[in-house]
Amino acid sequence: MTPVAPVPTDTGTARYALALAEAKAAIQASRTRAVLAVNAELIGLYWRLGRLILDRQSADGWGTKVIDRLSADLRAAFPEMTGLSIGNLKYMRVFAREWPDDPIGQQLVDQLPWGHNIVLVTKLRDRETREWYARATIEHGWSRAVLEHQIGSQLHRRTGQAPSNFSRRLPAPDSELVQQIVKDPYNLDFLTLDADVAERDLEMALVAHVQDFLLELGRGFAFVGRQYRLDIDGDELFIDLLMFHIPTVRYVVIELKTGKIAGGDIGQLNTYVAAVDDVLRKPGHADTVGLLLGGSRNQRVVRYALARSTSPMAVAGYRYTELPAVEQGLLPPEDALADVVTAALDEYDAIHDRRP
Repeated sequence: MTPVAPVPTDTGTARYALALAEAKAAIQASRTRAVLAVNAELIGLYWRLGRLILDRQSADGWGTKVIDRLSADLRAAFPEMTGLSIGNLKYMRVFAREWPDDPIGQQLVDQLPWGHNIVLVTKLRDRETREWYARATIEHGWSRAVLEHQIGSQLHRRTGQAPSNFSRRLPAPDSELVQQIVKDPYNLDFLTLDADVAERDLEMALVAHVQDFLLELGRGFAFVGRQYRLDIDGDELFIDLLMFHIPTVRYVVIELKTGKIAGGDIGQLNTYVAAVDDVLRKPGHADTVGLLLGGSRNQRVVRYALARSTSPMAVAGYRYTELPAVEQGLLPPEDALADVVTAALDEYDAIHDRRP
């Protein structure tokens, strides 16, 4: 007769649930390490193949036609293996040129999928900027499409650039952390709005595209409400957008101005931040901060107003139409990827035209 399993007590059930959770976590962690190890090995292989091609080109004068033959021979030798196409071998060559040191265990790139690495070496020209986006991608878990979007919007040039009084109103290192969550300008091109809109239209458009807006705000922002109402002893205050930043455990008050920012706008935001601190902030929450987004501003007026404000806040611009001409000049042209790859891969063809 099959023995009947004992019915677990409440304590036993709780202990089992804890053990099960630990087992699941261990399995997931092991799977993650295995995936990362496989990816690192693949990236290392691609780097070594790229390095081989570069060395042979330097020593023997290989032209890009040799890559065509190498691709065919490798695919014949390893028919079950993907990633040995002509185009991918050319990307490997660019990859090895742009990261001259073996990436395994020494670079950020062995933690990123191959597709992300292609974006980094074809969209960005200098190593420091590539490393910035590589670290951000790992930290935020960006997909390839998001990485391309962030590069196109020049995120590294905008992060932490908004004028603020954080260094005076927040203790270190909190002030440095909060400074890095604000940008200038914010890129709202996903709104597809005309140049002239009312503040209420801008506000409603941001809420309608809240997922895109949260992506532009950055990691860890949660949407609390639009036209968030506060009752202050019978007087009503309405906050354009109220957010909560989970990593720093604080409310973020966002006010929108479609015209030029005035000192009174900063004073109004100061009132709203103080009210949220008094009415909504809970024990354990960090200081509430304010963010004023405006169409234009007088830098000296902003600096004076921020210096007099008692609440921590920042002032930033935004754009939702064409990029300014200066920034357009900083962006790679539409066919940049093709140009970079062609220039990098075919530089020897003009000199060497022989085949093995």
